[in-house]
Amino acid sequence: MGETVGGLRFAGKATGLPGGKNAQHTGEEALGFLWCLSDLCPPTRHTLNPHFQAMTRPSPINPLHEQAQAMVLGYGPESGPTGGVEPIAVVGTYGELELEYAALRKGCLLLDLPHRSVLEVTGTERLEFLNRMVTQELKPGKQWLSAGVSVNSFWLNRKGRIDSDLRVIVLADRVLLECDAHAAGRAMTGLNAYIISEDAAIADRSQSLHRLALHGPTGALLLDSVREDDGARVATLENGRHQSVTLAGASVLVDRRDLTGVPGLDLYVPVESVRAVYELLLTRGFSHEHPHDRATSAEQSAKVRLRPGGWHAFNIARIEAGSPLYYVDFGPDSLPAETGVLEDRVSFTKGCYLGQEVVARMHSRGHSKRRLVSLRSKPASFSVNASNEHENPMHAIAQPVGGAAVFVAGPSGEPSGEAIGTVTSSTIAPMLGASVLCFATMKPEGLVAGATYVVPAEGQMVAMTLSETLRV
Repeated sequence: MGETVGGLRFAGKATGLPGGKNAQHTGEEALGFLWCLSDLCPPTRHTLNPHFQAMTRPSPINPLHEQAQAMVLGYGPESGPTGGVEPIAVVGTYGELELEYAALRKGCLLLDLPHRSVLEVTGTERLEFLNRMVTQELKPGKQWLSAGVSVNSFWLNRKGRIDSDLRVIVLADRVLLECDAHAAGRAMTGLNAYIISEDAAIADRSQSLHRLALHGPTGALLLDSVREDDGARVATLENGRHQSVTLAGASVLVDRRDLTGVPGLDLYVPVESVRAVYELLLTRGFSHEHPHDRATSAEQSAKVRLRPGGWHAFNIARIEAGSPLYYVDFGPDSLPAETGVLEDRVSFTKGCYLGQEVVARMHSRGHSKRRLVSLRSKPASFSVNASNEHENPMHAIAQPVGGAAVFVAGPSGEPSGEAIGTVTSSTIAPMLGASVLCFATMKPEGLVAGATYVVPAEGQMVAMTLSETLRV
């Protein structure tokens, strides 16, 4: 049976991914100590479960995942406005989590994202219509956003709750709205209900456009080396900008979106070309050479250092980078002020939009009933047992799971009073000395600078402090 984690149902625990290092080591040495705990992510590879093959929205490259014996998770809300939906099969890991995480930090990680959807808005009044609907300003400085710009925004219902977390991608002749697949239908139905006389139309393009992503410092180098057109170099693409390139004969939209602390490139690929593009990137980016030979290798793959990967490595990096996710850290019951990303999604100077009164009232009040924050423990201190070098050192670190309560710490480190918050996602951060990192929704009265909090984890209490921002 799956487990509910941060509002999501997974085939196994996936609230945060184990990783870490000896507290006396820093930087790249962390990677040697990054393990996959057996009870969270078995290190052995798994074939694609027949149950997952029957899921909705199967990825066109599932046969490649199955051939590689990838560990697969079921992604989908346990309950809520979407009802009893079928989970979507996503790759958790190919069984080498430490190498996938290393690729993300030092090379690039290739992700398949079948759990993301794409809506398309067309018509001469598409921007005017959307600007009256979403929370982000699409006409800053009295000039409509130009083609090539991408912004983040919320789509709210009348009560000011978040019906969808959107990536708004402005093209010359249309606008793409990228979002969680389980929120796409709600967003499309809701937006369509408000088209009355406007020249605008919304269509679901999820069956014709498939989502891939490259995360890591060498992703742009890879795309520039395999593209078949002579357009602007992807290496010059800034965060919040996009362009089209030709890969394997297909026109692919590349949107720069940094979610993991390194450059992130979201790829929108025609579904009939997904497998060819995926295999092209693997062939040209993945090196089969011994690491000792890569420094002097002339092969492009030795410079790119790509690896295919999954949710687990991405999850570690996005928590380290302070990037909360819809349906994990906030969701359909959340108000914008509770998400921790209010400033990135909401404009307080634009005209009216659906749910604006609730957002403005809460903004004028200065606080909400709860708020998403980042909690961090001290770096771990442990050593590998020399007599048993295969023993997993991460077993010594207690990691809270999604749904764990957060308490103010008493004089002796015990929970004091009632719970003031709930963990939404967590990880053990390799780049932070194997500190435990948590996103948690907290009551504002409990947020005190310098205070110590405790969170139950594996039969003990983990002491944590409040970070000033989501990114620590």
